[in-house]
Amino acid sequence: MSPLDQIDAWPGTHRAAAWRRADGTGEQHGEVDHPFALTSLTKLLTATAVLVAVQEEIVVLDEPAGPAGGTVRLLLAHASGLPFEGTTPIAAPAQRRIYGNTAFEVLGALVAERSGMAFADYLQEGVCRPLALTATHLEGSPAHGATSTVTDLLCFVAELQTPGRVLAAETLAEATTPQLPDLVGVLPGFGQQAPNPWGLGFELHGRKRPHWMPPDASAGTFGHFGQSGTLLWVDPEADVGCVILGDAPFGPWAVDEWPRIGRVLLRSVRLR
Repeated sequence: MSPLDQIDAWPGTHRAAAWRRADGTGEQHGEVDHPFALTSLTKLLTATAVLVAVQEEIVVLDEPAGPAGGTVRLLLAHASGLPFEGTTPIAAPAQRRIYGNTAFEVLGALVAERSGMAFADYLQEGVCRPLALTATHLEGSPAHGATSTVTDLLCFVAELQTPGRVLAAETLAEATTPQLPDLVGVLPGFGQQAPNPWGLGFELHGRKRPHWMPPDASAGTFGHFGQSGTLLWVDPEADVGCVILGDAPFGPWAVDEWPRIGRVLLRSVRLR
């Protein structure tokens, strides 16, 4: 029995899950080609597109962006002072980890302005096509408007495990390194975390408790989840990447089930 079989008992109508090692071995379960609304899992794709723009030198990580005192780096790291929604800052830059959508919408607009194309088109050209994400599309907000499949996101995970087609290894390393690592902030659904480490768009496991990633995942595990019932994480030390997509909104069930399936999966893979 595969650990992924646990999703069959979860709420919702459609579900799919997969894991892989860097060498491409792994397992899949469920409707892996069904399109799911990613909601905030979209932020990983948007962050990757912004990092591509940094590599192409059309934006600079430490250039001013967003509210006064903000930068591209601070927007990616949810440390610009912007709220979850709205454009009026609720804190000074670099003082608090304030998770939100507005920062990623500001980033999308900046890349669109600099590239001369709609951000959705830039995402397609810079990320989706090189990684063969044929079922991945952004319609609406760069913070939460994408749809995708487990099959596509496994290709994305492959890039995060062995970068080179889209992201340079040094770019990914910086993106998964804590930015302002001591900042405190609220992780939606899991309460205040002190500290609440975040990379450049990628949430970092650190030593957060409670948390949605496996409790025994390494501190360097990175990923994101979405309110629509979607998650993706990569544990570089364990050499495991996991994608689970569903259509049951995040709630108390997910607080219990997401870390549980992750723990079982990590233990199972380590025994192979």
